[in-house]
This record gives sequence, structure tokens and C-alpha cells, in this order.
Amino acid sequence: MDLRTTVERAQRLKRLHSEYTPLVLPTVWDVWSARTAVDAGFPALTIGSHPLADSRGADDHEGQTFEEVLAAVRPIIAAVDIPVSVDLEAGYGQKPEDVIAGLTEAGGVGLNIEDTVHSDGGRVRSTTEHASYIAGLRAAADDAGIPVWVNGRTDLFLHAEDATAVLDEAIERLRALEQAGADSVYPVGIQDNDDLLTAVTGAVAIPVNSTAHPVKHDLERFRRLGVGRITYGPLLQFAMTDAMKGILGPWAP
Repeated sequence: MDLRTTVERAQRLKRLHSEYTPLVLPTVWDVWSARTAVDAGFPALTIGSHPLADSRGADDHEGQTFEEVLAAVRPIIAAVDIPVSVDLEAGYGQKPEDVIAGLTEAGGVGLNIEDTVHSDGGRVRSTTEHASYIAGLRAAADDAGIPVWVNGRTDLFLHAEDATAVLDEAIERLRALEQAGADSVYPVGIQDNDDLLTAVTGAVAIPVNSTAHPVKHDLERFRRLGVGRITYGPLLQFAMTDAMKGILGPWAP
């Protein structure tokens, strides 16, 4: 994809975040699912690491190399004419500038970066380390002249036995990511907790991303709680798996 098109798509993705509250980005994993979401009327998409890995017979949690992921997402991005963000887990051990270069060369104009480093024993980056990585991504995107949308994810709630107990630490981390240049923040694992969602959406000035189940959750609830962006993670693929089993069940021997 040429630079001009990539820049235009990046600018469009930024506008969409201000035009829709929340902006729903269906999480896709191949050309078919991407085109289906476009045909359903969505103006932007995200490619999820978990469903992408499942579709390729690979493991999530950085079970693929950065080069393998780029090779997989390139035809998906090329198959649609709308902005596409890509979940790049913790960066696959790459420097921020190499992540931005690889992503944008493939035509991606947004990315999700988490603080659980699965390729390094599943350790969780400190607040300072994760903010520094986000800042590196922001600087690299600026240097490239492409306004890549950076979604800074934290797994603090996900790893905690009691999510409420880590609220203050999570908010401190989300604010650090905002100050480092993240365009949105993504506290994973609290999509069913109204109080925690309300607390984090009120703590930062940028959109808060929430995971949602496309069947079990309600869009208006997320809007009421102040969520600015929604992705499905692997839950769209899970929902379609359940539906497919229901369709095929009566035909099974």
C-alpha cells in the first residue's frame, strides 16, 4: 500500500474515534471475516491476535513471529478499503520503530500493545517500561509522518485475583500511557463490571477501549458507561463457533 493511502486511512481512523461514541471495531482474522464486517456497514476494523492465531493453527500469546503476523495481516488489509488496526500483542520482541515500520508497510494504521510479555515468560511490564514503549511507538509514528492510532493495553485487572484491589495501580498505568502518547487505553478484563468501567473512563481524557461479546453484551450500556471504543477480542470468533456448531449439529452422524 502506498504511503498516501496509509496516511489517509490513519487520518480517517482518528476522525472515526471522534465521530462515534463508542467506535465499534469488529475483530476479524481473515479476508472473509474482514469483508463480511465491511459489508455489514462498519467503517473500520481490527485484527485480533487470538482469532488470527486460531485461524492459522498457531498459538496466541506471541506464538507467531512478527514477520509471520505481518504476512498474515497484509492480505486482510489489502482486501478492504477502510482503516485496519492490528493487535500486535507485546510487540514480539521488536523495537518500537520496527513495529511501526512493519505495521505501516503492511498498510495497518492502528495497533494494540499490551503489557504482558508472553515471549519473555509472561512477565508484566512495569508502568514506566510500558509507558516508555508506548512513547517509542508514538515517536516512531510521528517520525514516519503517519498518525498511527496507538491503543495502550494493560492486563493488570486480568491478572489480579481481585480486580477492584488493583484499580488505583491500573489508573496510574492508564494515565501514564495517556501521557506517553497513547490515543486510547485498553484495561482488559472488566467488561462486565460497571463500577470499574466507570472509574477508568472517568480517570483519563482519551477513549477507553472495552472488550465486548457481540451477542451477550449491549452497545447502549457501554455508551452509558462512557466507553469510547469497543473491540471483540476473540469473542466474535467464539460466538460464530457456537453458531456454526448449532447449524451443523443436526447434520452430524
